Amino acid sequence: MSRIRKLQRKKSNPNLVRLIDDLLKASAENEAKVWKEIAERLAKPLRNYAEVNVGKLERYGMEGEMVLVPGKILGSGELSKPLTVAAWRFSQSAREKIERAGGKCISFFEAVRQNPEGKKVRIIV
Repeated sequence: MSRIRKLQRKKSNPNLVRLIDDLLKASAENEAKVWKEIAERLAKPLRNYAEVNVGKLERYGMEGEMVLVPGKILGSGELSKPLTVAAWRFSQSAREKIERAGGKCISFFEAVRQNPEGKKVRIIV
């Protein structure tokens, strides 16, 4: 049994288990390693999830790229550029700041649908 499957068995959230399965499937079908990397990070314990502030998105996110955060986005800091951000969760203030800057907050399901090959993405942890 693969390492991801062993970790995944411990997850009790059925939406998260389905997301991990979908990400692994998209990775295999499209030969996109980025989706497997996100699935591996989401299969780990919750205490290991990334918590990224909006200020870090401002610093490292680039226009025209999709930013992936395998965890939660928090609202500390400001954002001045429009970014498409996919994350497991968003705080309300982070969602407001991203949308106020002209960006979009999307789920990983939508990110895979929009960009199945995983091109022009940046993982921020």
